[in-house]
Amino acid sequence: MAFISKRNKRREQERRTAAKNRRELIAAGFKRRDLLKMGLLTSAGMLIPTKGLSARPLTHAGFEFDDPQSPPTTPFVENMPRLSVLAPVAALNPAPTAAPNTAAGEARTVAHQAFAQFPPQRFYEMSEQQGLVSVSPQLPLQPIWGFNGITPGPMIVERYGVLGSPQNGSILVRQRNNLPVNNGGFGLPSVTTHLHNGHTPLESDGFPCFFMERGQFYDHHYPNVLAGINSTHPGTGDIKEAMSTLWYHDHRIDHTAENTYKGLAGTYILFNEFDTGDENTGFRLPSFGDGQNPLTSFDIYMVFNDKVFDEQTGLLAFDLFNTDGILGDKFLVNGKINPVLHVSPRRYRFRWLNTGPSRFYQMFVLDPTNNSSKSFWQISTDGNLMEKPVQVTSSRFAVAERVDVIVDFTGLAGKTFYLENRLEQDDGRGPTGDVLAAGQGQKILKIVVDGPAVADNSINPALITQFYGFPNTTEAPRITRTFRFERGNGQWQVNGQLVGDCDDPNDIRFAIKRNSVEKWIFQNNSGGWQHPIHMHFEEFQTLSINGVAPKNSGLIERGRKDVLRLEHNAQAVVYFRFRDFVGKFPLHCHNVVHEDHAMMVLGQINDVGDNKTQP
Repeated sequence: MAFISKRNKRREQERRTAAKNRRELIAAGFKRRDLLKMGLLTSAGMLIPTKGLSARPLTHAGFEFDDPQSPPTTPFVENMPRLSVLAPVAALNPAPTAAPNTAAGEARTVAHQAFAQFPPQRFYEMSEQQGLVSVSPQLPLQPIWGFNGITPGPMIVERYGVLGSPQNGSILVRQRNNLPVNNGGFGLPSVTTHLHNGHTPLESDGFPCFFMERGQFYDHHYPNVLAGINSTHPGTGDIKEAMSTLWYHDHRIDHTAENTYKGLAGTYILFNEFDTGDENTGFRLPSFGDGQNPLTSFDIYMVFNDKVFDEQTGLLAFDLFNTDGILGDKFLVNGKINPVLHVSPRRYRFRWLNTGPSRFYQMFVLDPTNNSSKSFWQISTDGNLMEKPVQVTSSRFAVAERVDVIVDFTGLAGKTFYLENRLEQDDGRGPTGDVLAAGQGQKILKIVVDGPAVADNSINPALITQFYGFPNTTEAPRITRTFRFERGNGQWQVNGQLVGDCDDPNDIRFAIKRNSVEKWIFQNNSGGWQHPIHMHFEEFQTLSINGVAPKNSGLIERGRKDVLRLEHNAQAVVYFRFRDFVGKFPLHCHNVVHEDHAMMVLGQINDVGDNKTQP
């Protein structure tokens, strides 16, 4: 026993030394490309298995990652924050211009292509900067990076506009890079902001190579118009393409995982004449109000992520060398570890977002008995309303996916519920596929029905027979392309290649013809891994998964999406329309650890396109 004790102590010391050395490499700004050149990665793509460095400590069975070991915290002691809503500013200085204002310090190098057609009606400004935030009273203040120094960043709430309408929805958001030189252990103060998944001209989309350095600014023009406005549905766009629940986050090539994990993510909501934000009009979904007042605001955005905190310092920790994917042992909702939400006995709309970095969720509403689940209504997949609400007992969503649900607490005053994740996942590769029994998963959020009785003018979801419906998928595709998401030489690849450097002019690997239809085949050839695949700019409709088409009863599977959960050894066939704007874009895995380790392909939309079937 003494021998075992000494051996365990030795391994524990080795683990801590290795973790310290890895943190120093991360703080120095090294990335995958540097490590390859330095010979610090094995042929399997892992950090070399040497004492004092490897992220996989030696065991009798080979190598295995350290389990997360955050300091203990007591759950359900702090209230869940309501996300702050960003207010517009009267004007920006210098005034925005269609051409890049490089003389004034703008990082943008490509002109706004829709600035004259959709002139901005409102202006917003945010500073990407360090801030100190509390995630738990039992942990020290965390020096995060956030939009306006908070995480999640401020919520932007806007409405769709129509060309020529006095209610034009076009806005411009100026981002300023005020991040510190010292990254405090991880992160790169070179950033680009992606609005996921706005129908946005691509120079404002947050292309991974369109980044800004410290001291610069970047003007993002968001027309907030429906897809098809310049093509299939001139002047109005197609209401069947309406988005509702979006988000924005850093997308800097090679550093997305670090920078988003450190706090650079925020939320964005779009309303329209049907999904109005007022439960007395349109679809009559629970009211948004001002987003803050619990007596009038019943549409609540919830941002989920899991993190690890250094067991000695209590500060947020990130292991760059875990290339499988990072799982945390602390679960945050709107920036707080295991908070409490107080609600009134009525219906609520919850907008669920998973920012990762690598965990998948299957969320249940655990009832007061702690052994069964309360049913609820799912109304969306990603940012898109489904054909109609579907009653479910759980919703599954991977990194970057969004799910809007209606949960009814009517008649349940005095009761307590929990949001519980029951999807088993042991490492960053993806879930095992097993769903745990009620009460055996991770309780993420406590919900207490102790708010005052308030009027509920929202409609019973069972009475909603139709939202917008979906666009048809009968138009013949111009081309069918195949994308294989795989492992090769120990690295993450798409069609046998890694994403290249931003200064490589040959790394734009394919071109789509504007205002055309394409069919894409996604294949997961990476064995035991799962990949949430995200295409910028346009949503898709799923034609089949593993050869089986979604049935009419499979309303969730038929929904429009911008992230596809590509599960073990799966093949999916999806249908895209590309309209209105041109420019560069990425297609990538949204397990952001995989993304940063080169599981991305860069393309462009132009007026010619190409015929590459396997880019």
